[in-house]
Amino acid sequence: MLAPMSLANPAKAWRFALLTTLASVAGGLFGYAIGYFAFDLIEPWLSESRYWAAYQTSEAWFKKWGFWAIFVAGFSPIPYKVFTIAAGTLSMALLPFALASIIGRGLRFFLVAGLMKWGGARMEALLHRYVDRLGWATVALVVIGALLYQQTGAP
Repeated sequence: MLAPMSLANPAKAWRFALLTTLASVAGGLFGYAIGYFAFDLIEPWLSESRYWAAYQTSEAWFKKWGFWAIFVAGFSPIPYKVFTIAAGTLSMALLPFALASIIGRGLRFFLVAGLMKWGGARMEALLHRYVDRLGWATVALVVIGALLYQQTGAP
């Protein structure tokens, strides 16, 4: 919805991006609360759903990457909602969770709004065509950066 709304009213693109970011982060906090307070209630459904494999992956990522797992899920095509539940289940500290969500989701939504404001209808077609590739390229860059960081002997 953000792309067509920004395209229809470019003067309000930044406002739409802000509202989208805030609503998404609020939803992420709700997912965190579900994971923190009610995971036992949703686990049977989740384990039977198509999201179970993504949930298990998100748990593994959290154990290794924490903040960066939420950031990448917030920006990329990875299902952010599954990562929010996993963050709550694993009791990730709330402040880093919220910051990673705001940064990751904000970058994604402000990028979309900016592209629509700048490029118009032609950019919308390109965005629809390449958005997943851009998201996965971001994931790859973060993974490469993390591996390089580890190779330098950083803690």
